[in-house]
Amino acid sequence: MAQQFAARPDQWPVAPRFSPRDRWYHRLAVEPDHEVWLLTWLPGQGTELHDHGGSAGAFLVHSGALVEDTVSIPAGSSPRIVGRELGEGAGRRFGTHHIHRIVNRSTRPAVSIHAYGPALTTMTKYRIGAGGLDVVTVEQAGVQW
Repeated sequence: MAQQFAARPDQWPVAPRFSPRDRWYHRLAVEPDHEVWLLTWLPGQGTELHDHGGSAGAFLVHSGALVEDTVSIPAGSSPRIVGRELGEGAGRRFGTHHIHRIVNRSTRPAVSIHAYGPALTTMTKYRIGAGGLDVVTVEQAGVQW
């Protein structure tokens, strides 16, 4: 689904915009079983560590490059961050228990498409603390975004 939307930017209802304050986002589609978002990222902009409230998803870098830092928690160990860069046209699928952050660490703006199923209802933000992975906040759809 992310690939389909990324392949047709002429059908997006809005053109990508960039904000120096924070990453910009716009929902492109919403159905009972999924939703699709358009996001933009200036250099240095990113998310905190977060999950998707039980939704599975995928994202695709339409232009520019993004780094995805994924949290892994090996049995009996402290959480670890594993990063990988995704360039233009690269994407990633993930399941319902995926915790990650996305950051534009390049010198160019980036545009990405994100699809979630079912549509997002919550997102939990985390930090890695002395005792492991700590919940910072739980955000509600329609309230914080």
